Amino acid sequence: MSAHCHDCGSARQAQPVSPRYRRVLWLALVINLTMFGVELVAGWGAGSVSLLADAVDFFGDAANYGLSLLALSLLPVWRSRTALIKAVSMGLYGGFVLAQALRAGMAGVVPSAATMGIVAAVALLANFSVAAMLYAFRDGDANMRAVWLCSRNDALGNVAVLVAAFGVFGTSTGYPDTAVAVVMAVLGLSAAVSVSRQALAELRMQKPQARPRLRVD
Repeated sequence: MSAHCHDCGSARQAQPVSPRYRRVLWLALVINLTMFGVELVAGWGAGSVSLLADAVDFFGDAANYGLSLLALSLLPVWRSRTALIKAVSMGLYGGFVLAQALRAGMAGVVPSAATMGIVAAVALLANFSVAAMLYAFRDGDANMRAVWLCSRNDALGNVAVLVAAFGVFGTSTGYPDTAVAVVMAVLGLSAAVSVSRQALAELRMQKPQARPRLRVD
């Protein structure tokens, strides 16, 4: 998906960032912080590990959007380094969610299917709005790609939580909730690998070539 960006990443980074992209990031930041609070309260109340995982993801994305806003005023090399920080955060998120899913699965917790479904539907609407706004910037540099992947994964995660809510309702067990949390963890880990690869490739292209030494006979 990102292979073609490796050949032209530095050229794209040299271009000024549009004011529209900056406004989109601010909107995404506000939406994600709001949904973090909503899902955190709902997740604890419903006993849903997938909602809690999604809440942590909202918070992580809000932090990533904040980093992206900071990176817009930085030189290309620092924007690529910022993308690496995002990749690390996505990887940590994936590991955290995976651990929580395993813990919930062993405990046999059965969450509230109704709360899961309602909150997941609201979160899907929020993430779909953010993803739609960021779609036009999905093929930018590693920094922009990280933002797009976050929004895409969030929307996919919300659909999965909705499916899990129906699964919990139909089976009266917490296994669908746990399974969705595992899928969300894998999405976070795969996105971390993708963004880190592109960021490292951009950093290699931005590295100045060593000047040949003059030979003295």
